[in-house]
Amino acid sequence: MSQGNSIARALTITGVLAAVSLTGYALYFDHKRRNNPEFRKQLRQKVKKQAELQRKEQEEAKQVKLQNVREFLTQELVTDPIPSDPSQRETTFTTNVELGERLSMAPGKELESASKFYKALSVYPNPADLLGIYQRSVPEAVYEYIVMMIAILPPANISTFLSGAKDQVAAQQAESAAMAEANEIDE
Repeated sequence: MSQGNSIARALTITGVLAAVSLTGYALYFDHKRRNNPEFRKQLRQKVKKQAELQRKEQEEAKQVKLQNVREFLTQELVTDPIPSDPSQRETTFTTNVELGERLSMAPGKELESASKFYKALSVYPNPADLLGIYQRSVPEAVYEYIVMMIAILPPANISTFLSGAKDQVAAQQAESAAMAEANEIDE
């Protein structure tokens, strides 16, 4: 029994020494952190380096994701191109929306679902309205892929919509400039 007591005592002393050592190190580290400007500078540099590394990794991951989406979209459009015949547009739209909805419910099928929604958007006459509907009704991951696909390869109806918006903004700016010029003349 005395042997069991001595083992317990040795374990207790070892535990107390470990706790005191750990507390002492924490106090030393805290004192050094608070009082040594060089140490604080090194800590800030480490944090800054870590943040820079994390930002680079996120940027690389984003580029890889964008490249994967580009390759997938290109392959998808090669195997199943968007019809240019106006009579097929309605059936293409309904078929792709239905497939996109079904695929969006299945986990891991976000990219395939987004490609179907993209094709439906490509044949829809008013893409801005449909994009708003997608934003409200489609899962966020799928919507993100749709936006990436539009950025990579804008459909013809979106290109005309965007160029129309640019023309409208340019016209408004020209009108504002003309009004300002007319006000200066009146003064």
